[in-house]
Amino acid sequence: MNNELKERGLNSTQYHHVAPPATGTATTTTTTTVPTPVPTGHGTRGMAGPDDRGYVFGANESSHESGCCAIILTALSYLLVILFFPISLCATIKVVQEYERAVIFRLGRLLPGGAKGPGIFFVMPCIEEYSKVDLRTVSFDVPPQEVLTRDSVTVSVDAVVYYRISSPTISVANVENAANSTQLLAQTSLRNVLGTQNLSEILSNREHISEQMQNVLDDATDKWGIKVERVEIKDVRLPTQLQRAMAAEAEAARDARAKVIAAEGEQKASMALKEAADIITQSPAAIQLRYLQTLNSISAEKNSTIIFPLPIDMLASFMSGKK
Repeated sequence: MNNELKERGLNSTQYHHVAPPATGTATTTTTTTVPTPVPTGHGTRGMAGPDDRGYVFGANESSHESGCCAIILTALSYLLVILFFPISLCATIKVVQEYERAVIFRLGRLLPGGAKGPGIFFVMPCIEEYSKVDLRTVSFDVPPQEVLTRDSVTVSVDAVVYYRISSPTISVANVENAANSTQLLAQTSLRNVLGTQNLSEILSNREHISEQMQNVLDDATDKWGIKVERVEIKDVRLPTQLQRAMAAEAEAARDARAKVIAAEGEQKASMALKEAADIITQSPAAIQLRYLQTLNSISAEKNSTIIFPLPIDMLASFMSGKK
């Protein structure tokens, strides 16, 4: 019964019931075993405790019972430490920094209790080995990737990724090389994310694309014990022909706007001249004053040759004769 409960992941809690004695009979005790479920399942990475064995691939499939050989080897290792004390301390005492953790394996299995550190910890000779994991934030450059956008434009884009190890045990046990795997995944994720965007969106919405790529990377590296903190798009390089075409288009748009502005200015100037001409026509004295102002401005230029317009009286007689 107990073996069956263990296979189902249950603990056995025993309740003792004492039956009331019957007349002329002895007291009997009945033991009832009630299965109690054990909390199982994987939570989120932030909810992981100090022992991450439950998050390691294949950890639940291995037996937790040590065989006779493992017990004998462990006892011999402790015996060696005691016999060669204090010289053996040089081989058993290890130190990790504040930003490091040590994942210990005993006879090929993860040691219960999670990663060790910071500070001093002990490694038994011959039966235990450990791997150091740096918990500081690490950055790497994503090489330029040739990407075909949704509107069939080929662009070259590079980026920079910032990440850190959030679970040392998982990063050592679940992936062979966490840093290299993250770099390769970042390259494919960059191509996949940019392939769903138009060129205009890539050029104008870099922040949104960076956040989208960060979410994709963070979800994919969750089971590796890695937390992607930030992704930044560094540079977007366009083909030379496309750059020339876009420059010509921008120049044509600027020329068109300049012509529109010039035409609007000429229209406003013509309207102002028409209004001025109407006002001057209604006042003969204004025509004479304008004539004198023009002569004054011509003489101020100190030209060697001055061409005088027709006298104002001749203009007046011409205009009266025309009427």
